[in-house]
Amino acid sequence: MTNTAINRIGFIGNYLPRQCGIATFTTDLCEAIAAGYDKTTCIALPVNDTEAGYTYPPRVRFELTEKDIDSYRRAADFLNTNNVDLVCLQHEYGIFGGSAGSHILTLLRELRMPVVTTFHTILQNPNPDQRRVLVEIAALSDRVVVMSKRGVDFLQEIYGVLPEKIDMIPHGIPDVPFVDPSFHKDVFGVDGKMVLLSFGLLSSSKGLEDVITALPQIVEHYPNVMYLILGATHPHVIRQEGETYRLSLQRLARDKGVESHVIFYNRFVTLEELKEFIGATDIYITPYHNAAQITSGTLAYTLGAGKAVISTPYWYAEEMLADERGVLIPFHDPVALAGQVIHLLDNESKRHAMRKQAYLFGRAMIWSQVASRYMESFERARTERRNFIASPFAVKPLDKRPGELPPLKLDHLHHMTDDTGILQHARFTIPNYREGYSIDDNARALIVSTYLTELELDNEQSFAFATRYLAFIAYAFNSETKSFRNFMDYQRNWLEKSGSEDSHGRAVWSLGMVIGRSNIPGLTNIASWLFEQALPTVLTSTSPRAWAFTLIGIHEYLRRFQGDSLIRHMRDELAGRLLALYEHNASDTWCWYEDKLTYCNAVLPQAMLICGQGIPNEMMTTVGLKSLSWLADLQQSKKVGEHFIPIGSNGFYKQGAEQARFDQQPIESQSMISACLEAYRITGDPCWNREAQRAFEWFLGRNDLKLPVYDASTGGCRDGLHPDRVNENQGAESTLAFLQAWLELRLAENTLQSSN
Repeated sequence: MTNTAINRIGFIGNYLPRQCGIATFTTDLCEAIAAGYDKTTCIALPVNDTEAGYTYPPRVRFELTEKDIDSYRRAADFLNTNNVDLVCLQHEYGIFGGSAGSHILTLLRELRMPVVTTFHTILQNPNPDQRRVLVEIAALSDRVVVMSKRGVDFLQEIYGVLPEKIDMIPHGIPDVPFVDPSFHKDVFGVDGKMVLLSFGLLSSSKGLEDVITALPQIVEHYPNVMYLILGATHPHVIRQEGETYRLSLQRLARDKGVESHVIFYNRFVTLEELKEFIGATDIYITPYHNAAQITSGTLAYTLGAGKAVISTPYWYAEEMLADERGVLIPFHDPVALAGQVIHLLDNESKRHAMRKQAYLFGRAMIWSQVASRYMESFERARTERRNFIASPFAVKPLDKRPGELPPLKLDHLHHMTDDTGILQHARFTIPNYREGYSIDDNARALIVSTYLTELELDNEQSFAFATRYLAFIAYAFNSETKSFRNFMDYQRNWLEKSGSEDSHGRAVWSLGMVIGRSNIPGLTNIASWLFEQALPTVLTSTSPRAWAFTLIGIHEYLRRFQGDSLIRHMRDELAGRLLALYEHNASDTWCWYEDKLTYCNAVLPQAMLICGQGIPNEMMTTVGLKSLSWLADLQQSKKVGEHFIPIGSNGFYKQGAEQARFDQQPIESQSMISACLEAYRITGDPCWNREAQRAFEWFLGRNDLKLPVYDASTGGCRDGLHPDRVNENQGAESTLAFLQAWLELRLAENTLQSSN
């Protein structure tokens, strides 16, 4: 046992029994350090990708939820308060929530101890989000670890990481003896056979079909060859595609006439079982299709066990199999693969020389050696931290962090949604079947579910709901009138041939959201068709709000299809109408588009701001900011505290008349938040962020009655403020207004954190 001054280490990453390479690596590294340093306590903080989680060993002390950003904050608090001396992070883009795994930044920014990060994937051509996340992780880490020389080069040349901050430590492997393959073959009933092996979690990028395609040629020379395919299908692949890939391999083996030479072991094996499989192997094959793989645990294991290896030339294989430690073949080349297998089986002396070279090379990779190297890196990180100078990503004091949002609770949204869509109204918290459904609310619900998917919150349910809401909108479309029906009774009877112009515009908005933000073809295809059919109808509308709703939808659409000149032309036409309306009605004292303010008022300046930036048109941006500033001044108390006071729906506000104080509706707060966040994105002026926060606090009780409108116990929102009380009914419009406001603020918060 070795001594160290590091008493307590926290390991963040996936952890066994979760089935993935990162889980295996984190578990092995944690256990190797615990075994080699008996006075050091090692604890693990795994990331769960399912609600049920996993049955972890006692070493696991805290579990993170992949898509829940709040769990990352709680994990940071746990580490800070539990005397952890150092954190060792295993980074892979696919295991953390947020865009390009950005949720992990929330945790790292809060930590007070040194951090050493192992990068398992370092992309040569990252997208902007991937680059941003890796660069900030490197900045927040005291040291970074890579497993290959190419990884060192990429970090310096592509991501600008200083060379003195990088440690190259090989992938760890179990310490196994150099044995003849025949020793283990009886375990699998392949005595007297020549065994080829590929193992790891199955997915289509593994290229195993190339080996099966090569088998007829190999079998012709060596009829005693058996090809073992070991590993379960990757859990993420199972959820998306099922066993399609494995079944295609089985069909291919039958078609090639080699099914008797292929054995599938469809399970995730223990380390002891894996040693036996590798031990029985004569030739290990990694026919991966993707060159951009910076490390491979399966290759490291088999190389270090002294196996003859044939591989395609992905980055890690090129480095590990140099100096005759293995054989490289071209990608997608079964003929070359078959030739090399036959050549190695023909030349036993060459095969065994290759095995010996590989085994000797792997001695520096056994876990006890790797654990020692990691502890050296940890000690360096601790020493360097003593001279620590705060980075631009250092922890901010509480008063400098973005305003806290209440926990997201979707219970009432779930209760209000049935097999048809979302119901319009509720009596208290109970859905009111008598009032049926509306396209207005299903469009709002589709917008909310699209945001939920983008933020990776309530993923499975939000996708199911998005499908339901979109199906409602599709059913509402009247192909004869090219417009949407609005109201449907509980028996699914439409109550009209066409709905209002505003409900039509809001439906177009929701379709644009799906097209611009969703990556699910089943949703985007039908949304695109409906969007194209419904959009021209808005040009015959006379409602400014229908124009504004549509302009927001067009803006979302153009996020994805900026080159669509027809849609840009429609945007310019509607935006010009809205600007002309302002110029006709506005004066020095009345900075508005109509002679009255009614409902969802802030959507008009929001549309102006979006178009001013998108077209671009400076006058539209100026008008948008001026009208929004005027509206913000109207909608706040002049007393101490300056709380938000939306235009009341009981009379609204006509020019020259008295402004209605009640009834105050949640939709006004939501639309004000959306518009103010847009103004903040455009100007960077923090006053707009404060206005958005003020409007949101109306939901929480900073209002005329000092009573919460949002119900934290249900996740629903009450239907507004009367002069003397809160309306206790929690209808769809109100609940969706709160949820949309919450989600837009969370997106803005994530953007702010990413830029700081």
